[in-house]
Amino acid sequence: MNAIVESEALTRDLQESKARLEEAQRIAHLGYWVWDLKTDRVIWSDETYRIFGLSPQEGPIDLARVRELIHPEDRDAVFRTAEEAVLNGTRPDSEHRVVRPSGEVRIVHSQGDVKRDASGQPYQMFGTVQDITERKSAEETLRRTQAHFREGQRLAHMGSWTSDGSSCSWSDELFEIYGFDPRNGVPTTEQFLAIHHPQDRASVADALKMMHEQNRGCDVTTRIVRSGGELRHIRCVGIPVVEQGEFKGFRGVGMDVTEHELLTRELRREQAYLNEAQSLAHIGSWATNFATGQIHHNSDETIRLHGFDPRQWPIPLERFYSTIHPEDEPAVRATLENAVRTRTDYDIHEYRICRPDGTIRFLRSFGHHDPSQEIGEYVGITMDITDRKRAEEEREKLRRLEADLAHINRVNMMGELAAALAHELKQPIAASITSANACLRWLAHDPPDLERARAAAARMERDGNRAADVINSLRSFYKTGSSAERQSIDVNEIAQEMIALLRTEAARHNITIRAELAGDLPSILADRVQLQQVLMNLMLNAIEAMQEAGGEMMIRSGATSEGQLIISISDTGVGLPAESADRIFDPFHTTKPQGTGMGLAVTRSIVEAYGGRVWASANHGHGATFHFTLPREVEGHR
Repeated sequence: MNAIVESEALTRDLQESKARLEEAQRIAHLGYWVWDLKTDRVIWSDETYRIFGLSPQEGPIDLARVRELIHPEDRDAVFRTAEEAVLNGTRPDSEHRVVRPSGEVRIVHSQGDVKRDASGQPYQMFGTVQDITERKSAEETLRRTQAHFREGQRLAHMGSWTSDGSSCSWSDELFEIYGFDPRNGVPTTEQFLAIHHPQDRASVADALKMMHEQNRGCDVTTRIVRSGGELRHIRCVGIPVVEQGEFKGFRGVGMDVTEHELLTRELRREQAYLNEAQSLAHIGSWATNFATGQIHHNSDETIRLHGFDPRQWPIPLERFYSTIHPEDEPAVRATLENAVRTRTDYDIHEYRICRPDGTIRFLRSFGHHDPSQEIGEYVGITMDITDRKRAEEEREKLRRLEADLAHINRVNMMGELAAALAHELKQPIAASITSANACLRWLAHDPPDLERARAAAARMERDGNRAADVINSLRSFYKTGSSAERQSIDVNEIAQEMIALLRTEAARHNITIRAELAGDLPSILADRVQLQQVLMNLMLNAIEAMQEAGGEMMIRSGATSEGQLIISISDTGVGLPAESADRIFDPFHTTKPQGTGMGLAVTRSIVEAYGGRVWASANHGHGATFHFTLPREVEGHR
């Protein structure tokens, strides 16, 4: 009876052990198999069936069926491993894929051992098979993650490191950044310090000492010098690792920031150049929302233009408004409000500001609004135009002075032209008197000879008009005037007028005047009197050069290859002064005992004001030639 009870208890324990073994196999996805090498019978545990996607069954499984369940690409390798184990006595060990009847592919790890009889002949192979699909998937995911991490570090030039106080580990990219060979392991502290730039070495050593003594993090950017002499900028960031209040070590990153550092330096350099350029030009830049009053950007020069110190930044918009002159503020605000309302650009040409030190400056402001931006958003520039305003005032004074000097020059010419003018006026007046006497005689006849009297009166009218034309021309020439009257002018016609006016004066000095005037020259928009003065100055200059020995004056007109009009006045006189040829157009420079030194200076001033130029050249024989050019489309003279 006791034997039966013990047998039942033993059976029960055996069943419980088998059940626990089955449960353990199921949890671990680990089954066993037995292969009878003599009969090719294969016995699987229940978990092995489940791993292969089959329902557990009693008895052995056909070896051919087992072969079919192994992935076709792995099948030969699995059985070759088994054969080598039988022949060579090695333990079979392989990872391969199985294809379940449902088509699902699983990865398994199979290990075994060969059992042999007393004679050494193999008779059985026993082993285990474990489903490692999830583990392999996790390993693959980890591998991809690590690969992505390494690639990310490589692309970002960023490597990672960890330290627990006794050991340190570096990522591959960190070795690459610092130029160390990973095969030699993490560099020592001495090796790490040695690679740094001599000027940075002490600060790096201090940072390391502080980290280890105070368990504090660090964030430093230093320079290293690689073996080839290449200089790189490295930023190293480390943070302490604390778990449950206990310090465990450090972890951090090292970043190659060379390009960023160089770009930052270049940006700072460009910013310095921009600031210097704005300071020199007295032009400041800004970005402001006039609707909200928020200032996004103000260059240092913008702040200085309004009399503030850039170190006082930020400065509210209303403080800038407060510097505007009270008389100009309403117009400035109205312009800005209108621009904001219509969302358009603006240009305030001129307004005054009163700086805190009491000085008054003239400013000009441009603002641009991008329609895609918020309402009131403007970027623009502010210019200090005070110097320009003062220069314009001085230029106006100079213009009036030049006009006065030109008038004085023309009046001075009248003394030189007195004899010629007297001759020009005397002829038509004498002819008019003769015609008047003749008219009276014809009228005194009995009966009066009206036809001859009428002819005498007509001659008298013609001679009177000729005298009046000479007087009107001369009056317009020496009349004081500060503004030039523009009209379409034929340069050849002006030349002919001046030749007619000066021909008698030239003949008095045995000088002949010839002209070679090109036809089809276009008219230009200019002031008639000013061009008359230019020609008269140059022609009188030629007459004075030949008045001792006589000679010939040649006046030519034509067009340059650039399309400008060119007029030349040549003489056969004494030529250009060798010692001061380059100064003949300077104001108050003269070689004549009674000269004012303003004739050629006024000539140059008038010609250059029209956009042309005037110069002199020595002739091959005797004398000199003066040339001046005028653009075909002449702009207004100041």
